[in-house]
Amino acid sequence: MDRPEPRHEEGRSPGVRGRPRSEAVERAIIEGVMRLLEEGVSLGDMSIERIARTAGVGKATIYRRWKGKEELFVEVMRVVDAPDQELPGESVRDDLVVILEGIRHRGLAKRSSALLQSLLAQAKNYPQLWDLYHAEIVATRRARLTQVLKRGIASGELRGDVDLSLMADLFTGPLLTRTILSHDAPLPDGLSETVVDTVIEGLRT
Repeated sequence: MDRPEPRHEEGRSPGVRGRPRSEAVERAIIEGVMRLLEEGVSLGDMSIERIARTAGVGKATIYRRWKGKEELFVEVMRVVDAPDQELPGESVRDDLVVILEGIRHRGLAKRSSALLQSLLAQAKNYPQLWDLYHAEIVATRRARLTQVLKRGIASGELRGDVDLSLMADLFTGPLLTRTILSHDAPLPDGLSETVVDTVIEGLRT
């Protein structure tokens, strides 16, 4: 199967900073993890030694880039996940649609990708890994949404008397419900626009 290239957020450098990085080596390590997942190896049985052997590198090569399995697995989750699209930055409404579209597309990808389903399902059984995933990926996405909402309040497009965290939930809740809690719920084109327009109508100043 075609595997996506490893991605890194701007300004983010996992592992030891300042060391020269080899994209080819990193790609081999991440593909090694993916190969083991495809073979049915669980995260618990996936040792650094086994990953290194599969990737054709030494254990030290992995530890130079990631402190341990948890950080490596988060990087794999970042790679197999759909990337966040750049926000237009011109309209709060359009930015919110882009953010919700990201959730919708990740939901569709999860339904169609056995690898992604397996990785996310297994990750939930490891609290340290799940917490790290939320801290590095989910929290970053939440912060981006919060910045858009703050911009909407400052411009007068959104009410300022609603708790920001609750406001974020009002926008993302319908998509998260359909992608996480209801695995067979429809995720049609136009759903993000409908949710955003409906919630904005109730949050107008």
